[in-house]
Amino acid sequence: MDPSAAKNLENGLPPILQDLGLTEKVTIEWEKELTVHSADPTLDEWRELYVAADEFRRLEPWTWMSDADLFGVQDPGSREVGYCCVLGALEEVFALCVYRGPEGLAGYGKMQAWETGRDFEDLPFTQKCLMASFEDRERLHKEDRDIIKKLGLKFRGRDSWPLFRSHLPGYFPWFVTRDEALFLTAALQQATDVAKRFNEDEDLLTPPEEDLVFTRIPAAEGKGARWRDDWVRPEPFERDDPEFPPVEAWRLERILRNSSRSPATWEVDFFYLPTPVREGGRPFFPMVFLMMDHKEGVGLDTWLVPPWEFSAVCRERVLDFIERVQALPSRVLVRRQEAAAMLEPIASALRVKLRLVKNLGQVRAFRDAMASRF
Repeated sequence: MDPSAAKNLENGLPPILQDLGLTEKVTIEWEKELTVHSADPTLDEWRELYVAADEFRRLEPWTWMSDADLFGVQDPGSREVGYCCVLGALEEVFALCVYRGPEGLAGYGKMQAWETGRDFEDLPFTQKCLMASFEDRERLHKEDRDIIKKLGLKFRGRDSWPLFRSHLPGYFPWFVTRDEALFLTAALQQATDVAKRFNEDEDLLTPPEEDLVFTRIPAAEGKGARWRDDWVRPEPFERDDPEFPPVEAWRLERILRNSSRSPATWEVDFFYLPTPVREGGRPFFPMVFLMMDHKEGVGLDTWLVPPWEFSAVCRERVLDFIERVQALPSRVLVRRQEAAAMLEPIASALRVKLRLVKNLGQVRAFRDAMASRF
């Protein structure tokens, strides 16, 4: 996706939400910008990056490598290992993808296991990687073309124009920072070296032990540093459990006193809205919280929130809704462990059955309808 596709979302219901009977006004809170800032690359640093990318493209390593041929490159600056793969064997996307650290590697593993099934549809919004791809000219943003013009570089033909993007979980693919550009330059240079050697020795990346990754390590810091080969065992990625605010007992008691019980079953889920929002900083993908009536297919409540704020506000929003309608369902169905953890103390205190299921039919219908509109 190109950054020019990022657009503002008005503080109201998108048409797809209105069509499905959701009449509550969507609340959008833009209280936080991307907190990671870095200087832009200098022209000399941009030139080195473009030269490394063009050399990699001219080699065409995708003619003998696939995205399953994983290798590592250690960032000379941060010492973080980027796990690299070459895209292009299917002649659809031509690129070097650098998955950053244990979190990035975990995303790579999920991408490798990707099936057509819907369980993976949020995966593109959760990647942590750098990408150098080769595109048609019209795929580049004005800022990209301006840099190429300043450098006096020329590219010709389809799939020939370098495009560099940073991918972070929850954020729209965006221009690389200086630190990212330096890392991507090193990764492209080392990927060219690895690809040439792999073409001559197809066992180059075969590990001597399970779970080891062939990795290029800078032997010294600074330009002109020599590199060496090593076998690295990646650190496991342990995602922190979301921290939900505690539920206030007095509020639950008030809800019990004021709410009637119904035989209804609610479906509750949350997911990324597949269109980016920008409010002065890097565009991001809001989280959609959705509550549907399991039998009637009617939307009960929905709201959007930046992903970094979701765990802090979701319980409060659920309680607000219950107090507003003054009704309790007999059951609540969820399909994510995170949703079950968020709702469990509420459901337990309010004596509502909470079930973890594989599929949510009404939520699924909503997402299918929404996908057809984006």
